[in-house]
Amino acid sequence: MPGNSQRKGAIRKSSKRPTAGSGGRVRRGLEGKGPTPKAADRPHHKAHRLKAKAERETSRRPKKRGGSDDEWIAGRNAVVEALRAGVPVSGLYVAEGAERDGRLREAFKIAADGGISLLEVTRGELDRRTDGAVHQGLAARIPAYEYAHPKDLLASAAERDEAPLVVALDSVTDPRNLGAVVRSASGFGAHGVVIPERRAARMTAAAWKTSAGAAARIPVAQATNLVRTLKDFQAAGCQVVGLAANGDLSLPDLLADPDLASGPLVVVVGSEGNGLGRLVGETCDRLVSIPMSSSLESLNAGVAASITLYALSLHR
Repeated sequence: MPGNSQRKGAIRKSSKRPTAGSGGRVRRGLEGKGPTPKAADRPHHKAHRLKAKAERETSRRPKKRGGSDDEWIAGRNAVVEALRAGVPVSGLYVAEGAERDGRLREAFKIAADGGISLLEVTRGELDRRTDGAVHQGLAARIPAYEYAHPKDLLASAAERDEAPLVVALDSVTDPRNLGAVVRSASGFGAHGVVIPERRAARMTAAAWKTSAGAAARIPVAQATNLVRTLKDFQAAGCQVVGLAANGDLSLPDLLADPDLASGPLVVVVGSEGNGLGRLVGETCDRLVSIPMSSSLESLNAGVAASITLYALSLHR
């Protein structure tokens, strides 16, 4: 029937030009498309959506400002106490519209007297800089501490024409204990403190504050390997004694030996809970105990170091 497009061989009329045959389209469709993409690279795959979400969250995280090693003290009381203790603050930051109370005015005065820069920023900016800490509109930035080399401590003793006296800390993780040891080392004539680079407290704001400014007067050195550093001290002529509850030598016996008490000496203090590590204890020339009249098993690391340094200072 004329005009019947359903009959065999008929061409359906449309707005497009009729196509005769498939040509090369079939061949192109049969060609390989390469290896299958990873799930995270497929736009409609769940793994791809999770990857995109993680990238968005990463981009929203606040970037560290003022150097990757800078530390922040947040909160009015904490900032004022740090300024009073002589912590080396490099910048004071106050939020716009922060209420001016006595603590804020004192912080401003100390900053002005000490030549510390004062910057006013938005509250959101202060939130980002302090990583969301409760800052009460006031924060302080502390630059990274510049550690000495262990050999510098021996050089300092030689310049003063004195027998070296060094305190080494083995895995002491409480920064307040580190600050207390630094303070005692400065007060009782030690030439420096050595701490391990890993798994140990660092010279943070808490350590600075506990040292009451002594960290600015005595060097603190970092040791990549504490055992190797102790052996270097021994090679330089120092006796290495470790404080241990089960020591083979008591502190009075140590003081009774003038060559040991007054000569080149390194005092090693162990961690708060486990004491000296096995390798460190084996490296020490002698293990020294502090006699106590009560049943108390051990002393705080900072207290033990302070007692020993005070006793040694009487003989040096």
